[in-house]
Amino acid sequence: MSKIRRITIKPKKYRQVAGNSPGVIELDADALEPLITVFSYSESELISQEIKNSGELDAHLAKHQGLTHWVDIRGLGSMELFEYIGKRFNIHKLVLEDIAGTLQRPKLDEYDGYLFATSRMLYLNDNLEIENEQMSFILMPDILISFQENYQDCLHPVVTRLEGGKGNIRFAGSSYLMYTLMDVIIDNYFGLIYRLGDELDMIEELLYRKPDKSIMYKIQEIKRAMILIRRAAWPERDKINDMIRSDSPLITQDTKTFLKDIYDHCMQVVDLVESYKDVTTTLIDMNLSIISNRMNEIMKVLTIISSIFIPLTFIAGVYGMNFSYTDPETGKVLHHNMPELYAENGYLYTLLAMGLLAAIQVFYFYRKGWFK
Repeated sequence: MSKIRRITIKPKKYRQVAGNSPGVIELDADALEPLITVFSYSESELISQEIKNSGELDAHLAKHQGLTHWVDIRGLGSMELFEYIGKRFNIHKLVLEDIAGTLQRPKLDEYDGYLFATSRMLYLNDNLEIENEQMSFILMPDILISFQENYQDCLHPVVTRLEGGKGNIRFAGSSYLMYTLMDVIIDNYFGLIYRLGDELDMIEELLYRKPDKSIMYKIQEIKRAMILIRRAAWPERDKINDMIRSDSPLITQDTKTFLKDIYDHCMQVVDLVESYKDVTTTLIDMNLSIISNRMNEIMKVLTIISSIFIPLTFIAGVYGMNFSYTDPETGKVLHHNMPELYAENGYLYTLLAMGLLAAIQVFYFYRKGWFK
């Protein structure tokens, strides 16, 4: 049996200044400098370019007009970038605040000329910690801007599909591209749930071998991880439902058809989480029951030993009082003291009596089934 992998939840710092005006952008002190990559594509071509500043982005978009553009931004540590996006694409300041805040629940907000959506990206880092990262999207005609907190390349499958040019991704528009990105996020939920499910199977096998407190703590960590996934999947389902029912022309009918598939996947995620949560509760109860049963077995053995030695101890205690049968000074016989104290074979007779009593008790306990 291999050792259980310790999957834990990476703590997320919360820094929000109370009393700020709505729309004030507060950048995290640990926010990374942005890395920007633009993918411009049509059914017949794909152009990717790393962007260093806003001027290059303007030049790239102007040069490749008529194509669909995906602006992939990883890292939110530049106030200049937020100011540029707000002015260049006429984005509301509340949207920019939510992008920088990185603690938003999945949601969809409709504005004049664009849609704003957030999702929670959950994945394991190299230290087997669950990263809870915010993904933000601004959907415009022929342009999709995505915002990611870290440099982790979680969206590489979408880049691979763009490079392959197969399926609908090259000609279905920016709303379909947004669908594919959210589909990758939901698929990561499945991978994480199955990983945690494998650990629960390992824990269940260990419970039958050697239950201990550390296993219970590990089960509790997995339960917390399941709750984290549920907190991300429930509002994600509601957001996708809002997208399906939206009247915005930015979301095409073809895209809505595929969004229904994601909606079903979210329901599957929620069902799996609820099932595994029940499993964690069952394993915790099983662990406590097994430990309690083993403690009962130990207490039964100790009780049998105590029951055997209590009468023997009583006999030894009585004859250990040593009240003399005669007065050593006057020689007077004390009839109510111990006449057996000076018996020739009293010690052997007492041992035999004690042994016989112990044997009778063992036989009685055996007939009662205490040794089974």
